[in-house]
Amino acid sequence: MDYLTIENLYNLEETLAKELFEGKTYPWEVLPEIGAFIVSLGNTLPQDKYEKRGENIWIARTASVFSSAYIGGPAIIDEDAEVRQCAFIRGNAIVGKGAVVGNSTELKNVILFNKVQVPHYNYVGDSVLGYKAHMGAGSITSNVKSDKTLVVVKSEGGNIETGLKKFGAMLGDQVEVGCNSVLNPGSVIGRQTNIYPLSRVRGYIPEKSIYKDSGNIVKKEI
Repeated sequence: MDYLTIENLYNLEETLAKELFEGKTYPWEVLPEIGAFIVSLGNTLPQDKYEKRGENIWIARTASVFSSAYIGGPAIIDEDAEVRQCAFIRGNAIVGKGAVVGNSTELKNVILFNKVQVPHYNYVGDSVLGYKAHMGAGSITSNVKSDKTLVVVKSEGGNIETGLKKFGAMLGDQVEVGCNSVLNPGSVIGRQTNIYPLSRVRGYIPEKSIYKDSGNIVKKEI
C-alpha cells in the first residue's frame, strides 16, 4: 500500500525531522520517537540561530512567540514560525519553519512541517502535518478511540495494525482541512486533498481529492 507511505505523503526536505523518518515505511512509526529525537536534535542546533529556553525547549531567534503562549518541552520552534496568543504546546512538538500555531491551539506529540498552519482553535495530537498543510478554524485530530483499543489504519487496499493507542492524523503535503472537521483516529489524507467543512473523516482519503462526505469523494480537476 504505497499510498500510505512516507515517500508518497511528504517532502522530507521541508522538515527539521528528516532523519527521524529515514528507515521507516509509514509516517505513524515516528510517533513514539518524537520526544527523544527532539532532545537529541536540539542539543546540536547552532546557538546563533536557536535559543534554549527552559528544559529541552529550543526556539529560533527569528520565531515569534507571544508571551501568553505556553511551550512545554521537549519542543523545537523553527525559524520564522509564529506561536500566537494562548497557544498551548504540551511537549514532544516540532513546529516547522514559517509555521503558524494560532490562538488557543493545542499541540501534543506532533511534527508540523514547514509552512503548516493550525491558526484557530485547533487540537492536534499524535499527528504529522505535511508541508503547507492547513487546518481550518475549529478542526481537530481525535487521537484516541472511544473504546480505547489500538488504532487501525483502514483503506480500500486493506487494514494496517499500528500497535498504537494514540494516533491522530497523518496529513500529506498541502492538505486543506475545512472548519470544524474531525479527523478520527488513524486518518491518513493524501497530498493536495481538500476536506469539506464539518466533515467526519476516517481511514485513508486519496491524494488530489475533494472529500465532501464518506460516500462522496471526487478527484480534483488539475
